[in-house]
Amino acid sequence: PEPALIAELSQQHGVTMLQLSASLFNYLTDEHPNAFTTVTTTYTGGEAASPTHIHQLHQTSPHTTVINGYGPAESMGFTTTHTITPTTQPHTTIPIGTPLTNKNTYILDNTLRLCPPGTTGHLYLTGHGLAHGYLNRPDLTATTFTPNPYGPPGTRLYHTGDLAHHDHHGHLHYDGRADNQVKIRGFRVEPSEVEAALLAHPQITQAAVTTHRDQLSAYVVSGSAAMEDVRRHLTDRLPEHLVPTYLTPLDRLPLTPNGKIDKRALPEPAAVVSAGGRAPRTPLEETLVGLFTRTLGAGEALSIDDDFFHHGGHSLLGARLTNHIAVALDVRLTVRDVFEHPTPARLAEHITALKTAPAAPKKARPTLRRRTETERISS
Repeated sequence: PEPALIAELSQQHGVTMLQLSASLFNYLTDEHPNAFTTVTTTYTGGEAASPTHIHQLHQTSPHTTVINGYGPAESMGFTTTHTITPTTQPHTTIPIGTPLTNKNTYILDNTLRLCPPGTTGHLYLTGHGLAHGYLNRPDLTATTFTPNPYGPPGTRLYHTGDLAHHDHHGHLHYDGRADNQVKIRGFRVEPSEVEAALLAHPQITQAAVTTHRDQLSAYVVSGSAAMEDVRRHLTDRLPEHLVPTYLTPLDRLPLTPNGKIDKRALPEPAAVVSAGGRAPRTPLEETLVGLFTRTLGAGEALSIDDDFFHHGGHSLLGARLTNHIAVALDVRLTVRDVFEHPTPARLAEHITALKTAPAAPKKARPTLRRRTETERISS
């Protein structure tokens, strides 16, 4: 649902517990702190927790307990949690915590030996809730789920692909990925999957995908292919979070002495800029260009034809844009509106159409109620 709607429903129904991705938690803390008015406990996870935002919430909502959780889909929910203690200054790091009941974690080296506290190693999970494996992927199951040398016979370990270490209090700290996967807005992304989609384009002969400012950045050797055509090619084949924010054409990719792509030598990426570059023609377009530029943190003003999602935009920034539009123009939009009308020019046309169209009757929202004791037991 829309973040603004989450905040509205949280207050309206006196919600006492929220479970949010780290990005959504940060957004609500910045833009809709009233979402936590009645919340006594909020769980956050999926990405590294932001000490600044957690401290901010502790200052504005001291009654709210914040719990940071860690657990991939293979463990069916959180495996570890850490309750964050309010402090006068933001924490420097936020642990991912200690294992829940009937679950356990191990930090192991490359030979499956236990790592001492403070030493980074591979994070393995075990215990209740561990998946049986991957559907129709016995090869991947065999390499990812292994017998547990430290547990009872028959128990297994799941190799998360994450790196972590224990501090001297026994708390786990996340230290990044051991493989090539990256985290983009809470999604695990394999750059090679994006590279394969790029190479499926008939005019692309080489491709490399990295990250830049927590966004995907793609470099292509593409002959005469226009980057907007390449983006459409990707949009037709990949989910939104896998489409790179930056697409940079190169004459050739830099190589290491061993002949491999040297990703450290790749240049600063370039965002896709619309060829038109038209200036605002109306006060509404001028306002929207300013709001697009402000929301995206662009170094210079965009044109009315620049696509929000080609300049680093994503669903959460889209929600922030709709919030700015509501304040500046008194128009209530959804993130879907931004996806369907991603340029200032198209969004201006949409807003004008909304203002001139007859008001539609409001749909009644379903009434929420607390479950009875019998209903809770039966479920």
